[in-house]
Amino acid sequence: IVPAAAHYIGRGIAEAEKRGVPCLIRLSTPGGLYGVTQEIVTKIVNARVPVIVYVSPPGSWAASAGAFITLSAHCAAMAPGTRLGAAHPVALGGEEEKNVPAEKITADAAAWMRSLAELRGRNAALAEEMVTKSRSFSAEEALSHRLVDLVAGDEGELCCQLSGRQVTLAGGTGLQLELAGARITELAPTWPERFLWAILNPDVAYLLVTIGMAGIMVEIYHPGLIFPGVLGSIALLLGLYSLGTLDAYWVGLMLILLGLGFLIAEAFVTTHGILGTGGVLSFFFGSLLLFSTHPGGMRVSTGLVAATTVTLAGLMALLVTAAVRGQKRPVQTGTADLVGREALARTDLAPEGLVFVAGEYWQARLEEGSARAGERLVVTDVEGLRLVVRRKTPQG
Repeated sequence: IVPAAAHYIGRGIAEAEKRGVPCLIRLSTPGGLYGVTQEIVTKIVNARVPVIVYVSPPGSWAASAGAFITLSAHCAAMAPGTRLGAAHPVALGGEEEKNVPAEKITADAAAWMRSLAELRGRNAALAEEMVTKSRSFSAEEALSHRLVDLVAGDEGELCCQLSGRQVTLAGGTGLQLELAGARITELAPTWPERFLWAILNPDVAYLLVTIGMAGIMVEIYHPGLIFPGVLGSIALLLGLYSLGTLDAYWVGLMLILLGLGFLIAEAFVTTHGILGTGGVLSFFFGSLLLFSTHPGGMRVSTGLVAATTVTLAGLMALLVTAAVRGQKRPVQTGTADLVGREALARTDLAPEGLVFVAGEYWQARLEEGSARAGERLVVTDVEGLRLVVRRKTPQG
């Protein structure tokens, strides 16, 4: 449950209100952001048409945020083999967790769940225990304990069971559902919604940050490649946006960015790998601190953290090695490359004249003495557009 989900559900409810038909939400989620859940529930509670939440397909789970959304619906249904509950709030590291004690957040969530159950005439006591005791219920248990209204194997059966049921909309308006044989029109997510859904995932956001760091490192260590820098900058910004939206711990983000700074500084400061090693360590510990370690909380896969850290360390080692080799390699371009080369005198030098070197004619000045045309000389220096040469074989 992320902002893209709230936008999609809100658009679906608005479309249903425009057409004057009930809105069916198929739900399968391990949970999500508390603030986004409040936004979705508010839209459902204040909808001007009946909202039906159907936990499906079989094997799905309406956990945490999903439990709040299910109980807020005018009609709550589950498919066989699904489960509902485990709604204890898990702090993700944003401002909410930093400023409000965990006990107060839990108390607020419990009261909210209880009020939703009472609003829909459901079992408020057990609904509250889904928050305070992280209780979870199978579809049959949820039905027998009056946490949901019905269990249906598919949407056709769901519509048949809902026909004739009375619901109360916002403002106290009563309505009887007549859904037997109803045709269901699916509202497809837009491309922006699909894109945001894809990147608003802890693992994907973390990968984007890692790709961004790698691209920027390659561009800085090998200026002029352009593509790695452009790709890296875009990926890094998208990753930081995703982590910020997911309420990642700011300390973890700062450590990751500090690691990037150390890795970049390694290209300009000779530390024999100390800065680079510090950057890799900072990146690793920042990755571990991005999200809460509470079971069921949002997190980055430990295996992914290990793999990306090793990959980043290997990339840094390759880039540093290549940079060191490049610094030790003799100059291959520019006039400095002419120093040490053999030159052929084309005119007499006494001490100035014309020489031929590296396929070109140059004005040259002899360090001492004189030389005849045809003698072989050695370039010792470059003075602007004139070479300084000496006799290859001492005169005498």
